Amino acid sequence: MTLKIKEELVKRSPLRVLERSLAGGLGKGRLGVLASRKGVGKTACLVHMAADKLIQGKPVIHVSYSSRVDYIITWYEDIFKEMDKKRGMKGALAIYDEIVRNRVIMNFKQDGARTEQVLRSLEAMIVHGNFPAETLIVDGLDFARTGTEDLERFKEFAARLGLEIWFSASLKGEEPLFDGSGVPVLLGELMSAIDVLITLRHQGQQVQFNLVKGPGRRVPKALGLRLDPTTLLIARTPATRRSR
Repeated sequence: MTLKIKEELVKRSPLRVLERSLAGGLGKGRLGVLASRKGVGKTACLVHMAADKLIQGKPVIHVSYSSRVDYIITWYEDIFKEMDKKRGMKGALAIYDEIVRNRVIMNFKQDGARTEQVLRSLEAMIVHGNFPAETLIVDGLDFARTGTEDLERFKEFAARLGLEIWFSASLKGEEPLFDGSGVPVLLGELMSAIDVLITLRHQGQQVQFNLVKGPGRRVPKALGLRLDPTTLLIARTPATRRSR
């Protein structure tokens, strides 16, 4: 029964839409960034991505640069509670305790830990701690204080250890936040190190995902994903439902 529940959760996850848009997913040795203003739903999206990997039995390390991590744990719990309410997905909450054994949350302060120190700690966990993570989630990194060399170090680390890495980037300040090609001004000088860039924007009562950079992508494209405005969890679009 547990295996059947996992298979159904994987099959019905809206993240399959994202994988198709990225020609199979982000991929090992590559960096992806979700960018938006604060409060739009980046952390919820990253947690949803991590949960999808965990359901598939793939270990995940979630790095937070926030002063608190309790809200991250709450997001994981909320995702499974919401899944459990959906038709055909009953039992999702029952597997939560099992799959989070493959999740490690690590907390750093950007003021006190340089990139190389963070990567040494991560490598110690993965290699010496025998925790074979395949996905690294990095939430709360201040990109205004992050240089291309920092991202290149993360990228080299990802390639060497066979990881894919997703970051969140909070956009601050006055408009315009984006340049003419849809790239956040904050990330303009870092784009050479970023393989996939997705921006999140409010569009009416929904939050729209836009693929700005990806496989063969040069012009921003609206993805078939949206955020549920109530829970800020990834939800299906009407088009996705009809395609089942």
